[in-house]
Amino acid sequence: MSNAPHQRAQQTVHVIGGGLAGSEAAWQLAQHKIPVTIHEMRPVRMTAAHKTQSLGELVCSNSFRSDDAANNAVGLLHEEMRRLGSLVMRAADQNQVPAGGALAVDRDGFSAAVSAALEAHPLVTIARDEIAVPRENWDSVIVATGPLTSPDLAAHIRALSGEDALAFFDAIAPIVHRETIDMDIAWMQSRYDKAGPGGSGADYINCPLTREQYSVFVDALLASDKTTFHDWEAATPYFDGCLPIEVMAERGAETLRHGPMKPFGLTNPRDPQTKPFAVVQLRQDNKLGTLFNMVGFQTKLKHGEQVRIFRSIPGLERAEFARLGGLHRNTFLNSPKLLDATLRLKAQPRLRFAGQITGCEGYVESAAIGLLAGRFAAAERHGEEIVVPPPTTAHGALLGHITGGHVETIDAGPSSYQPMNVNFGLFRPIAQPTPDPAGRKFGRGSAKNLARKNALSERALADLARWINGDTAVAAE
Repeated sequence: MSNAPHQRAQQTVHVIGGGLAGSEAAWQLAQHKIPVTIHEMRPVRMTAAHKTQSLGELVCSNSFRSDDAANNAVGLLHEEMRRLGSLVMRAADQNQVPAGGALAVDRDGFSAAVSAALEAHPLVTIARDEIAVPRENWDSVIVATGPLTSPDLAAHIRALSGEDALAFFDAIAPIVHRETIDMDIAWMQSRYDKAGPGGSGADYINCPLTREQYSVFVDALLASDKTTFHDWEAATPYFDGCLPIEVMAERGAETLRHGPMKPFGLTNPRDPQTKPFAVVQLRQDNKLGTLFNMVGFQTKLKHGEQVRIFRSIPGLERAEFARLGGLHRNTFLNSPKLLDATLRLKAQPRLRFAGQITGCEGYVESAAIGLLAGRFAAAERHGEEIVVPPPTTAHGALLGHITGGHVETIDAGPSSYQPMNVNFGLFRPIAQPTPDPAGRKFGRGSAKNLARKNALSERALADLARWINGDTAVAAE
């Protein structure tokens, strides 16, 4: 009996999917001395969104969002992942590009770094094959196939769980060649001149619109030719965090101006007395600074319409596009009902799930859940007790939402579970923190609110340290 845990630790764990969640899960397993095989179907079978066969390919934005660990929940998640030895965060830090207060990366350099690390690890095997049904003799499997799960595997999961997966459409923003942007019209500035990691405070290209230009732009979006849906796709909802711009325009004339085209915190140096009515921002997309993506401009416009309408934006009249926007269908589990506290499928516990298929939203969140799935599977292999991270941490708060934090209502029914980005609203409340004695205000939040975020972050990192050091009591607090 004493050799059983050792023998199990020599058995391979199979990870299906080589995106951010799968790559992170495999890395954590290998770092914990567990052999792992990553099954990635690309390039044998490509998806509607991927362009390469690289592990950890970024298919939408190149931004990991805010890197502010003290005042932003995703920045806190970044820091927790770094302290947990995340491969994704290591690759992101090594390949960052200027992006104001955000952590953005050179997408090709990032995926190359993730791929190289996994390919070089002696306990990692990469198999280029499509898995429709996990083999019966695989006793530990992590399914990290993301929102683009192959139809055959999705059908198998539905058959096992007896539940239909959630589905909605997710849209991709266009990327513009930097040299084709008219900098006699546009200017460089971060909102409120904020300098983030690797940035200078002038990290975004800003294209200003007058009231009349904005009105013409919105009218063009409303009248544009859009991608048509198949009958079976028509009822699929969008995730509010990644709405196509034309869908936002349909919600009211001012919606875009208070969303991705908000002019606040920006001043045109050529006309500082006249505030732009709306602004289109572009963020650096590669380390060379030759490509910039249109921030928040996810779209399902047909390609010809994108070129025509986006070139009506001042500064983009002669824009050349390295990639136009696109649309793909996302698939998610009803995780609170189907998964246990350690991400195992209740109907078949040998299967764990990680990443966006669980109902977390965002690159960082997906990788974080992959990190946890890998650690849970490693502990299981070693015969150790699995202790989930404290709910006071960003990892624990996100895990709690996925596996049990959702509240069903009689009216909403089982389909009311929705994907979620990490945010301080998922954290356990904290005792009222002491306000900043100077009474400072930061952005739209008060000093009191800032103090609350600081306190939540400090508590999270302290509890994470205790969890890392094996203090199991903190998980139950």
